[in-house]
Amino acid sequence: MTVHNEDHAWTQYYASDAPTKLDFSTSSSVASTIEAACRRFANNPAVTAMDTTLTYRQLDRLANRFAAFLQHEIGLKKGDRLAIMMPNVLQFPIAFLAAQKIGVICVNTNPLYTPREMRHQFSDSGATAIVIMDLFLDKLEEILKETGIKHVISTSIVDQLPAWKGFAFKAFMRFKKIVPKHNLKVHSFRKAISTGDESRLERPELGLDDIALLQYTGGTTGISKGAMLTQRNILANMQQIRHAAWGQVEEGAETVLTALPLYHIFALTVNFLSFLAMGEHLILVPKPVPISNTVKIFKKYNITVMTGVNTLYNSISNDKEFKRLGIRSIKFALAGGMALQESVAKAWQLITGNRIVEGFGLTESSPVTHVNPLGQTPRTGSIGVPVLGTDARVVNDKGETMSVGEPGELIIKGPQVMAGYWQRPDETSNALKDGWLLTGDIAKIDQDGYFFIVDRKKDMILVSGFNVYPNEIEEVIASHPKVLEAAVVGLPDASTGESVNAFVVPKDPGLTIEELRTFCRDQLTGYKRPRHIEIRSSLPKTNVGKILRRELRDEALAKKAPRAQKSQPPT
Repeated sequence: MTVHNEDHAWTQYYASDAPTKLDFSTSSSVASTIEAACRRFANNPAVTAMDTTLTYRQLDRLANRFAAFLQHEIGLKKGDRLAIMMPNVLQFPIAFLAAQKIGVICVNTNPLYTPREMRHQFSDSGATAIVIMDLFLDKLEEILKETGIKHVISTSIVDQLPAWKGFAFKAFMRFKKIVPKHNLKVHSFRKAISTGDESRLERPELGLDDIALLQYTGGTTGISKGAMLTQRNILANMQQIRHAAWGQVEEGAETVLTALPLYHIFALTVNFLSFLAMGEHLILVPKPVPISNTVKIFKKYNITVMTGVNTLYNSISNDKEFKRLGIRSIKFALAGGMALQESVAKAWQLITGNRIVEGFGLTESSPVTHVNPLGQTPRTGSIGVPVLGTDARVVNDKGETMSVGEPGELIIKGPQVMAGYWQRPDETSNALKDGWLLTGDIAKIDQDGYFFIVDRKKDMILVSGFNVYPNEIEEVIASHPKVLEAAVVGLPDASTGESVNAFVVPKDPGLTIEELRTFCRDQLTGYKRPRHIEIRSSLPKTNVGKILRRELRDEALAKKAPRAQKSQPPT
């Protein structure tokens, strides 16, 4: 089966010697594609974390052993859901690849989630097993009985380190009491690897329409939903990324910095799966902040490719040590997840000699839909052109295509677009219309086929590349016994792109902002917590009682504007 573009203006920017079609004839699964790379680049370094490296052959064998354990020791089978809750450590690619080998659906989970957030995702997905870092077991224990998880596989930061280094780390962690106490019955990841019998591994038949993973996203309602990404979806995006990088990367020769978390769809598909399929060497950063942790990687490795969000590039570019290093080995740096600020792009170019290449995507599209052509100078403010096999349009509320330069909603069609939301047909029908994915983003297109994001139709807030949905935050704040009602909006923020701002009407006049901060700290992941909280006597509403978030946002921006104007130098 092949998929190709219609004749659009943007196809002129594709590499002339690159494939003109997506081809699914040689592989029908993510696992078989990665296994082919493991055979081809067997002795090459595949993944490095904390100075420990696995070759492609070692990664494949460890994944086989863990897959056998999942099959025969805890009974997972094709279609079952396995939650993976880890930072960027070697255990993540092992566990993910193992699950893919046996057709088990991966449920990627942010390790910083609170128990409330964990409970929803595990219950909604129907996960029956989890691979989790021991640092988070106490949170799991709080909600485990409210989920369908029957098997807990625990791993430590030391599990994939050499014995001497692991012993030292374990002693340090024990002394500092870093690992919380718990009373859970768990399987050891290390033991699972050592006891998994590779010879017993059974390979189910996998097809392009089988679900590979459930990647959770909030959507306009704020209810976290699992985007069903099929084998076809992920394989298509892997090919599309390879096509976009055609002639700009050398297979089996690049060193790829992976500071973005693998549980995020951007790093998962672009860094992990796509570059791994091309035989590149991935350098995983378990804890990129403080930024000195990331800068150290540039000292140790000859980084040639990296991905990041605007805030990451901004932090690195402002680091004195990074400036001193004078890094010139980077062929290109990819940005997505949030708008790339021009000031950040210029600072990066001044230091490295290369521009940051901006792209665009959504969880629902696996994620990449657009990217600036790598062989050309990126267009300022543009997300680039649609990737191979992808159609994109800018339409009005009636679905009519807008003229060049006129804003409208960006809609996308392509083989990387999800099958739908897990067990949510109504939400699926709202997001997918006749095969087109409605992004909720306002965009425009120029005469050359380059796309520009103008604004967001949704109320979604983008904090350092992570989606924050006002409904979820409002619901949490409103659950406080002293709160009557709340509204949440996003405001521009120099360090994170946008910040979460909450406006609260108290039920009890004794309510304090500090009380609310403490409450949010217990209920919400860090990037979802309100940066600013304002207690008010009332909130603006429509005549039917709907809170006017836009009015609150405009009011807050107006208050900021005089201060900003006052600080500007005279012209």
